[in-house]
This record gives sequence, structure tokens and C-alpha cells, in this order.
Amino acid sequence: MTGTPHRPLGTGRLSRRTLLAATGAAAAVALTSGPARAARAAATVPLYLGTYTSSGGGQGIGIAAFDPGTGAITGKGSLAGVSDPSFLASAPGHLYAVNEQQGSVTAIAVRDGELSVLGSSPTGGEGPCHLLVHGEGGHVLSANYTSGSVSVHPLAADGSLREASDLVQHTGSGPDPDRQEGPHAHMVLGTPSGRFVLAVDLGTDSVYTYRLDTGTGKLEAVVQNRVTPGLGPRHAAFHPGGSHLYVANELGDSLSVCSYDDASGEITVLDSLPTVPSGDPAGERNYPAEVLLSPDGAYVYVSNRGHDSIARFAVGGGGGELTLLDTVPAQGSYPRHISLDPTGRWLFAANQKSGSVGVFARDEATGTLKAVGTPFAAPTPVCVLPVAD
Repeated sequence: MTGTPHRPLGTGRLSRRTLLAATGAAAAVALTSGPARAARAAATVPLYLGTYTSSGGGQGIGIAAFDPGTGAITGKGSLAGVSDPSFLASAPGHLYAVNEQQGSVTAIAVRDGELSVLGSSPTGGEGPCHLLVHGEGGHVLSANYTSGSVSVHPLAADGSLREASDLVQHTGSGPDPDRQEGPHAHMVLGTPSGRFVLAVDLGTDSVYTYRLDTGTGKLEAVVQNRVTPGLGPRHAAFHPGGSHLYVANELGDSLSVCSYDDASGEITVLDSLPTVPSGDPAGERNYPAEVLLSPDGAYVYVSNRGHDSIARFAVGGGGGELTLLDTVPAQGSYPRHISLDPTGRWLFAANQKSGSVGVFARDEATGTLKAVGTPFAAPTPVCVLPVAD
């Protein structure tokens, strides 16, 4: 990143491995049905679960389905042979999974509801924890947390992974001696226009902007956007309008709303807000994790690990203003990842420590969340991915 311009984004001693510790007896519960009423197979939507297999009792990728009328989840077993698939992404006819402890990525074919492993490829980095299927569908990009790097894998015609075509290494550190002793890339996401790729790095308090050459599979550095030291940015999501970005700060216990310039790739902070209501009793330290938007861009949701809740923000000012409205219990402990179904009517929370997935009906007009049924039991769920047929 030498010579790359920098833009300011605004103003406990706990390691990542401690955060990912085994979750006790709850994590060993096999995949079972959640709400008592099981959906008819023909009416269900596929739902896949990322887990930790090496330390948390997971069994590979969890296979389930949910009823879009009731939200009821039905377990359908698991796909073995995929180690530590802590994050999943989908493409037509395929799933892709990071293998966090093995330093690789796995491609899976999905045909008529059946999953089969196509193969794995090393990322060239350590601790991959997030991946992106690039908008044009020809590459998979991975964020390597432990080594603080970003990998690029071209895809073959059948969706399998070719050898990595690039590995970009971040440099630098932050003020937290345990979590920011070096770079820790935590997420890769594409910009709405497809012009750039962003890499969110917790260790260097930065959001990097890259341009992907889809012909060579190489990343070109554009700009390193810095946040206030110590915030530890983790994940981000764009407003549908494309001119605003919301960044969940794991170490800063906050959510930043930023402007985004698609001509330059530059990001500028507009405001940072807490993700739990003021006056809530202090307990376990809170670590915001996932951030996502409603399909209409009117509401932002953030998962709170420690507070064990899901925060709801109202979006105003064309995307540039956020207001914390409320939080709801996550129906479990340590909601690491949250997602919306393809319709935006249902929200799912992967509760890592309690070994459960909370299901919430979402009011599309008000954005409010209402827990439904009994949380779905699953071993160490850390990613929940509903996929449209």
C-alpha cells in the first residue's frame, strides 16, 4: 500500500481465538427441527449453516430449509468433508466456504438440492474468515484474518476453484495489543456499481479500496481509508443507493455511517453511533458483528455479541443519517452472523455460544422484529445463509 493516499474516517484484552472458543454442551446438539410445524418440502427455501468443526462440535456445513410462510426451520443433515466452514457465500448452482483453520476455500456444487464438494484451494494466507463471489461471477475473493491479506481465486467453468491468482498483504497495526498487533482482514465486499472491491481490516483500522482486473485476477490498490485508531472495523454493508456505507466496529462497539464516492473509491465518516441503547446495564463487553440492510434501504440491523441482541436503526437523509430505534434479544447467546431471506420478511441469527438459530418475522413497513417459534438447534452456528431457489 506504499504511496496510496489515506482518508480519515472519524474519530479488554481478548483474542480472536478466545472469542471463538468452544461453546459447551449446546454446541454439540445435532441439527434438529426448530418450530414444531415442519414445512412441506416443496414449499421450503434452502438454508445453509457455517460452523466450527475443529473446536466447536460442528459437523461441516449444516443443511436445512425454512418455510417462507411460517419461518419454521427443518434440519436436513450436514455436508461432511468441509472443515471449519465459518463463512459461506452462494452463486447459482454453487456454494463457497472458507476453511478457517486450514487456510483454504472450498467449492460445492448444488444440484437438485444435493451438495457435492468440488475441491479446495489454499488462499495463501492464514485464517480466512470471509469471502465474496465477485459480481461478474468469475472470481472468489477471501479475507485472511490471521495474516491480514486478501486472496483471489479464478473460477473454472464448472464453478470449481483454480489456483489463487493474487494475494495482497496489508501492513500496519492498531492500539489494541491483542487484537491489533498486525493486520486482520475481516471482510471483502463489492461496491454496488461493481467498480471496486472493499476489504475491511480490523487490525489496521482501515477499509481498503481495490480494483479487480477480471482478466488477470489481480488486485490494484486504489485508496486506504483509515478509521479512528482502535475502532476495529469488522463488517460493512452498502445502502441500496450506493452512496453510503455502514461499518460495524467490533472493538469500538459502534456503527459508522459513511459517504462513499464511486469515482474515487474514497470513504468518509459522517457519524458513529452505539449499537445498544444508552442506559442499558453494563455486562459482558459488547462486540458488534454483522450489519445488513432491509431491501428498501429503510432499516439497518446489527448483531450484538455480548449484549446478545439485534439492533434496529432507521435510515434517513438519503442514507446518510441513522437513528437507533431499539434492540431485541437474539434468542440465544453470541449472535455472530445475521441474514435476511430473499424476500426480506425473515431475519435469522446464528447464535454461536448457545448453539441455536433465532428466527424473526420482520414487519416490512416498520422494520420491527418479532421472534417466532423455538430457536433452531444447531452445533456452533456462526453463519446462516438462506438461498433463493
